[in-house]
Amino acid sequence: MDAVFHRDIPQAREPKKVNDTVLVVDDEERIRSSLRGILTDEGFRVVDTGNASGVMELLERETPSLVLLDVWMPEVDGIELLRRIKAQRPALPVIMISGHANIQSAVAATKLGAADFIQKPFSMSGLLASISRVLDGGGAGAARADAAGPAGETRTPRRRGHVRTGGEFPQRTIARPIVMGGQGLHTGLKTGVILHPAPPGTGIVFASLADESHIPVALENVTETGYNTTLSKGGRSVRTVEHLMSALHAFSINNLLIKTDDEIPALDGSALEFCRQLEAAGVKDQDANVEPIRVRETIVIGKERDGGEFIRIEPAERLIIDYTLDYPQPIGVQRVHFELVSTADYVREIAPARTFGFVREFTKLSEMGLASGGRLDNVILVDDEKVVNTKLRFADEFARHKILDLIGDLYLLGRSVHGHITASKTGHSDNLALVKAIEKSLRL
Repeated sequence: MDAVFHRDIPQAREPKKVNDTVLVVDDEERIRSSLRGILTDEGFRVVDTGNASGVMELLERETPSLVLLDVWMPEVDGIELLRRIKAQRPALPVIMISGHANIQSAVAATKLGAADFIQKPFSMSGLLASISRVLDGGGAGAARADAAGPAGETRTPRRRGHVRTGGEFPQRTIARPIVMGGQGLHTGLKTGVILHPAPPGTGIVFASLADESHIPVALENVTETGYNTTLSKGGRSVRTVEHLMSALHAFSINNLLIKTDDEIPALDGSALEFCRQLEAAGVKDQDANVEPIRVRETIVIGKERDGGEFIRIEPAERLIIDYTLDYPQPIGVQRVHFELVSTADYVREIAPARTFGFVREFTKLSEMGLASGGRLDNVILVDDEKVVNTKLRFADEFARHKILDLIGDLYLLGRSVHGHITASKTGHSDNLALVKAIEKSLRL
């Protein structure tokens, strides 16, 4: 089992936890033997069985600290056994292992209380990192969501913290895992995300359930900014990250491991459900600091004169955005001013704004292999005269969504950005050009 964890992922502490018992449940003796050898060498006491029907009795007799449970078991399948374990021992962490994993099965297991979900063949370092994270309290009790609320509903989270300004601040992660399922806007496939707390210095990292490949959030990994923001590395890509990244920016979350397939679920086309789940899970300050990016000089991308397409940023004490959208009717010209003073401001004024598009554009996008998951409940559809499928949440919802995307694209820098942005007629490609210019200015 060769380690394949990306070198940019900080290794968890050595999981030498002598006297901790791990129960391994797998019908393959070869797997049990391998796990027994690895975990014993790491200082664990290992109990293993291929008999699923006897697991509940073993739990009573051995009182393990952790269970490694195969999904595909004869007699009683792993998902049903997980239900039984959680009914009797709800606090006992269970890591599911499978040779035929996908994000849907991972989401289903996590909803039932699984602390993590890893695929065979797994690397030794990946397995130990998962065990370490779970035993350190970073994998139990996931906050859950299947989909966003009804279109038009704009419930806001209860906690209303202020976005941090000034000097250095503690890095942040989530207090417990989050699992969400839905459909990809562009692939049209069922997908999901499992968000795990991550140690200080990790950054935001997208991870594959299938092969443990990792895509750190970094400018060099941005490969597409046409109709969405896509990250790629080592032959793997994750599409449509901007709405989740926007919510993470608003909550100032710096360290996160995000397990997903090839696209982040669209949910209702906004960032609102991401915000609800982040608040339900809670945000935790960590024992390391991070300094926001403070723009020191004015940067302009595009042509400001004669009503052209441009985006400009200049120094400011917080993130301020003035956005002008100019589309054909029935959208027309919309102008929105937003200041990211608090997370609550973002949740109330920006997060509910949904993705939009003209009906005629969807044929073109379909020919390009995009927007296959566009539905009446996850996108605002506009024809030549009116919005055809929903009631707007704001009169200027279209411009607010542009700000949502911009806040997400700014977070490709990995830190909160302080500056006053003025933008007109811009999209993801312009946002990326600005972000690259900001990064370049910081190196000068």
